[in-house]
Amino acid sequence: MTYVAPLKDMLFVMNELAGLKQINALPGCEDATPETVEAILEENAKFCGEVIAPLNFPGDREPSFWHDGQVTTAKGFREAFKAFGEAGWQGVQHPVEFGGQGLPKLVATPCIEMLNAANLSFALCPLLTDGAIEALMTAGSGEQKQTYLENLISGKWTGTMNLTEPQAGSDLSLVRTRAVPQGDGTFKLFGTKIYITYGEHDMAENIVHLVLARTPNAPEGVKGISLFIVPKFLINGDGSLGERNDVHCVSIEHKLGIKASPTAVLQFGDHGGAIGTLVGEENRGLEYMFIMMNAARFAVGMQGIAVAERAYQKAVQYAKERVQSRDLSGSPGPVAIIHQPDVRRMLMAMRAQTEAARALSYVTAAASDAAHHHPDEAARKANQAFYEYMVPIVKGWSTEMSIDVASTGVQVHGGMGFIEETGAAQYYRDARILTIYEGTTAIQANDLVGRKTARDGGAVAKGIIAQIRRTEEELAAYSSGDLAAIRQHLSAASKALEQVVDFVVANVKSDVKSVFAGSVPYLKLAGVVLGGWQMARAALVARQKLDQGEGDAAFYTAKLATARFFADHFLSTAPGCRALITEGSAGVLALSEEQF
Repeated sequence: MTYVAPLKDMLFVMNELAGLKQINALPGCEDATPETVEAILEENAKFCGEVIAPLNFPGDREPSFWHDGQVTTAKGFREAFKAFGEAGWQGVQHPVEFGGQGLPKLVATPCIEMLNAANLSFALCPLLTDGAIEALMTAGSGEQKQTYLENLISGKWTGTMNLTEPQAGSDLSLVRTRAVPQGDGTFKLFGTKIYITYGEHDMAENIVHLVLARTPNAPEGVKGISLFIVPKFLINGDGSLGERNDVHCVSIEHKLGIKASPTAVLQFGDHGGAIGTLVGEENRGLEYMFIMMNAARFAVGMQGIAVAERAYQKAVQYAKERVQSRDLSGSPGPVAIIHQPDVRRMLMAMRAQTEAARALSYVTAAASDAAHHHPDEAARKANQAFYEYMVPIVKGWSTEMSIDVASTGVQVHGGMGFIEETGAAQYYRDARILTIYEGTTAIQANDLVGRKTARDGGAVAKGIIAQIRRTEEELAAYSSGDLAAIRQHLSAASKALEQVVDFVVANVKSDVKSVFAGSVPYLKLAGVVLGGWQMARAALVARQKLDQGEGDAAFYTAKLATARFFADHFLSTAPGCRALITEGSAGVLALSEEQF
């Protein structure tokens, strides 16, 4: 099927919920006028729909492959990536001084969504490159920035993130790759890295590996990790490419999904040592890598939203075309299955969750822009705190949601969904990695509990809940109908979230295991409540537009109905989720290790 970007919904969220005009008014964001942004999104939608999306299904059937140390990407990927770079899409949010467009994160976010919806496997390469650019912008030396950034932003080179080793999964304190100083400012690296997305490919002239390693006599644990740039090809003094570095791909993984994306095992230093240069200071590598990782975590959340949108579009198309059984009201013959109430329920569940997650992520992106560009220091700090609280939720909830939505998409197709030729199964398989990438949902939830809730005594969380209460007050102007029902559910849900925040803060020191037993449910509860908050805000705008007779009545009616569905079917679950978080740890921890 073709992918059609939901531009109308994207622009609605950007303008009405994320405050595009306010972002446009910030210093450094003057080019992001609503008219310019709409033109950019339209062009991006065209590129993703016409160039990238057609490669998705074939790439799954005939994916990238490894032979004798070289990786050949899926047919059409190389040409598409060249076009992607030449069109400037890698540089949307990156600095003009290095060849980027310098646009706000709020503008880059729908572009990221569209690229991933078009082709998740393809989009992983730009995603990792974005992270490398962010890390070098923050911690790289002037020389490193001059050498690497323009080439990364142009798409001539790509970037990777090398953390995981065979003995060190998410526990980076176990990293053992060695970096030996050579006395001339360079290091020789020795070790193995696994799960390196686009660690080897044929789409760009060079690959810039950012690698975590230990220098001699470095402290044990995470305090002794440094970050290094290890390019596939060494760079000459004039900027041209030199000889091949001693980093080689010894295999790629055979995976459940995202098959066209080569996931490499990289060997450093088998032939004398891979030449690398230190980024920033020794032993601060994990700190620098977290810059890249946080950018990637937000982007992986966008991947979840993207694949959910694609699965939803596929399911709607099938439900309208598949004729089977009679309508319950007594049709004279078989009808399309979209007439059946349960199919409607499934489609609405897919639609509502995707729209809620999109709204929450775009609002989060806007907060990042305000944190960087707002002239008032207090506003910058407040927006940064909001953004940091939201990142694990955008990543964790959106990706968990994507699995549910893609699974429901298979269910809409019935038996045909289980058949690979229909394409619905690919979205389900592709989505499955997203809750694992860049830290599992449990790791995101632990971050939400420890760093984002307990550390400040729940202050940021309570501040966000106060914002929800203001939305509830706006809803209170409507005593009946959809908005009244939404308010009822949102009010109960926000109280449940507040009670969970209080529970975390009160018990994290005295009963830490009980608190963390409910960490993932807390993250999911936060996603549902905060997503429902954005849907409530959208419903208020839609109601006002309808009352004033403005715009597309069908669009606003659908927006209102979708918000009501989310409230009835998802916000309504919040009180029960609160109970399992605050009261459910006994069952989680009841059995001894031997009893499992």
